[in-house]
Amino acid sequence: MRWATGADLWLSRWVFERFLAGTYLIAFVVVRNQFRPLLGEHGLLPVPQYLARTRFRRSPSLFHWRYSDRLVGVVAWLGIGVAAALLAGLPQAGPAGASMVAWLVLWALYLSVVNVGQTFYGFGWESLLLEVGFLAAFLGNAAMRPPVAVMWLLRWVLFRLEFGAGLIKLRGDPCWRDLTCLQYHHETQPMPNPLSWRFHRLPPWLHRIEVLANHVAQLVVPWLLFAPEPVATVAAVVVVVTQCWLVLSGNFSWLNLLTIALGLAAVDGSLLARLLPVDPPRAAGSGPAWHRALVVAVAVGVVVMSWWPVRNMALPGQVMNASFNRLHLVNTYGAFGSITRVRRELVIEGTAARALTGDVAWREYEHKGKPGDPRRRPPQVAPYHLRLDWLLWFVALSPAYGGRWFDALLAKLLEGDRATLRLLRYNPFPDAPPNFLRVRLYRYRFTTRPERKATGAWWERTLVGDLVPPVRRRSPPAAPRGSAGGA
Repeated sequence: MRWATGADLWLSRWVFERFLAGTYLIAFVVVRNQFRPLLGEHGLLPVPQYLARTRFRRSPSLFHWRYSDRLVGVVAWLGIGVAAALLAGLPQAGPAGASMVAWLVLWALYLSVVNVGQTFYGFGWESLLLEVGFLAAFLGNAAMRPPVAVMWLLRWVLFRLEFGAGLIKLRGDPCWRDLTCLQYHHETQPMPNPLSWRFHRLPPWLHRIEVLANHVAQLVVPWLLFAPEPVATVAAVVVVVTQCWLVLSGNFSWLNLLTIALGLAAVDGSLLARLLPVDPPRAAGSGPAWHRALVVAVAVGVVVMSWWPVRNMALPGQVMNASFNRLHLVNTYGAFGSITRVRRELVIEGTAARALTGDVAWREYEHKGKPGDPRRRPPQVAPYHLRLDWLLWFVALSPAYGGRWFDALLAKLLEGDRATLRLLRYNPFPDAPPNFLRVRLYRYRFTTRPERKATGAWWERTLVGDLVPPVRRRSPPAAPRGSAGGA
């Protein structure tokens, strides 16, 4: 047995950086497509209003200097361009400073977005991308051996990510302890994918094995990431395989993609060399002295800041997915501490009728990812992130998750706002907005195999009641306003 050296991890860094750059690319495409209708000057939660009541010290962002929808577009395209360059390995081929600047630019741009993103950017994988992206800035260029300290810091992120998720499960819902959670989760998760129906229909004994394997992967395996080789590589491969299983069974934005990237960063490069036609440089050095000094400073800083997530994991009242500083560095993570047993979905309907009578015809809006039409197969969305669809899942659990932005969404639909409508899959009122809207709450369940064969439907739904009773458009629709950004 032996400990991995920088030379052993050159290819591990190469693979990790490509996965990370690809994730950044997707994240900035989401900014390009969705930020303006959700958070722009005329969005559901306008950033200018947020900035008017928030100081830079509380929420660091370049948008404190100036905000405009045009500037958001510049940030998105700049992020896409830099991420594409890193994906191609262009900055890494230059001096160590060029690679560092490229990664730090991505981190600073995305931090600026997240820190003004409010509810729409409140997901745990935003902080994960920022923390991992910051550490990537100190990995050096292609001519250098990866700094072992930074590679170990990436393992420390992976440990907190997996072990924190395992702890929150054991401390949370009792179904994780009696091994029954996955009898519900595949059906009730925020956004099922094309295979979720089949995963839900697995026999109960196999669901129990799934849960038990999850406990091993999240509570036992992460400790082995710090063991000598080949144990650490075996542990990393287990993490990667587990994440691939999750990719097959659901849509979780880029959470799984980033976790796979961290797992591959812990795999011995000699194993990856058998799979990839990439050769490390023969004369890889340790890099300039200033770079080594920065690596030491970053490592010390992470060790100091690790007190907060370690303390959080040690306490019975563990918080799930939290940042302890405004830069989103050294965070705590977790997922699905509780499992919903019954799936509820809200369905937004409109009518062009001028008065509500018994024979009014209501037509449904269709969303891109979340269930609606029972005959539509759940789509594959991840690693792309449909922010509105995810938050609507939370509103179906409790209207308290909606608030101002949900009221604004209904108002935008009554206005026929083009930017908002681009966030949807289908608008049943293409010529003129509806006169009335209502929001109905349904209970959804996956059909059985005989039901699926007989009806062709993936879902069976039962009306629970009205979440929002009919509301009327109070004024004629405004002239359509040109706006970029469809999801």
